Amino acid sequence: MLVLSRHRDESIMIGDNVVVTIVDIRGDKVRLGIEAPQHIPVHRQEVYEAIQRENRNASQIDPADTKDTGQSNTSADSQ
Repeated sequence: MLVLSRHRDESIMIGDNVVVTIVDIRGDKVRLGIEAPQHIPVHRQEVYEAIQRENRNASQIDPADTKDTGQSNTSADSQ
């Protein structure tokens, strides 16, 4: 792990297009501003872990266990 010291309003670059700026420091909390392209997801770690957990759970659902909604995707049913 790379550990850097920064002051308020100073930034670090990650690659060519991600900028992390120290926005505020209050006591033991640091506020970060993150500028990244839209195709790069940025999440707090606990949110990222929750997303990963939900994705794992969803991938383990047996399609036979899902309820039939009574809707069909065939075009003949819509006529």
